Amino acid sequence: MSSDATPAPQPQPAPVPAAPPPAPKWEPLSPLDRRLLGVLVEKQKTSKTADSYPLTLNSLVTGCNQKSNRDPVFELDEVEVEEGLEPLQERGLVTRITGGRVDRFRHELYDRWTQSAPGLAVLAELLLRGPQTKGDLRTRAARMAPTLDSLDVLDEVLKPLFDRGLVVYLTEPDRRGAVVSHGFHTPEELPRLKAQHAGTPVSVSAPDVLAPRPAPAPAGPAFEARLTAAVAEIEALKARVEVLEAQLADLRKPSSPVP
Repeated sequence: MSSDATPAPQPQPAPVPAAPPPAPKWEPLSPLDRRLLGVLVEKQKTSKTADSYPLTLNSLVTGCNQKSNRDPVFELDEVEVEEGLEPLQERGLVTRITGGRVDRFRHELYDRWTQSAPGLAVLAELLLRGPQTKGDLRTRAARMAPTLDSLDVLDEVLKPLFDRGLVVYLTEPDRRGAVVSHGFHTPEELPRLKAQHAGTPVSVSAPDVLAPRPAPAPAGPAFEARLTAAVAEIEALKARVEVLEAQLADLRKPSSPVP
């Protein structure tokens, strides 16, 4: 055999497929954070005129305290809402627009979370109401994204959100009435929510009472002042009741006979 013979090529091992990158962990949002961001997205998607969005502080307060399509229901004032907006601005999730008659606020979630319009509508709905079945979520989010006209379309929207950790499943994703939530719960909340929904038969039209009610927003100075005033008013009412009861008792006493 010639020494100049070319050696036979050796078979190369098959390339190992790269593992998918882990989903990013998003910083948790407080109940007040969730309400503020949910309202900003909702009003941006449902506003009829250009003057309606970005939102004024007063409009944002009204949206936060809205009774329909909200869980839990808040009773916030302008001071509490403005204080809640400050950390969201620091995190780059909200921008304050100055220069007009009044300051206005807009969300920056297309840049920070997702550029999918239906995906952002889904996230807003989850922020406004918390965990929901996919059937309920599709119906409610469709008012902001009419293209969500079937569960198959919703599944296509949820997949990239799930891959990026923006949404989480609290039950098996493929089960009937699967429950989904946003990905901004605290580490303490998520295990509790999953345990709450584990093994529980949930229909597509499951009532909203299954959704846990987040703790109320942290008390601020305005809340403390209102609480103090309410306590003082209750004490004053109690004193009036005592006086009226004493007067009523006097009236019920038999009158002395006239001599």
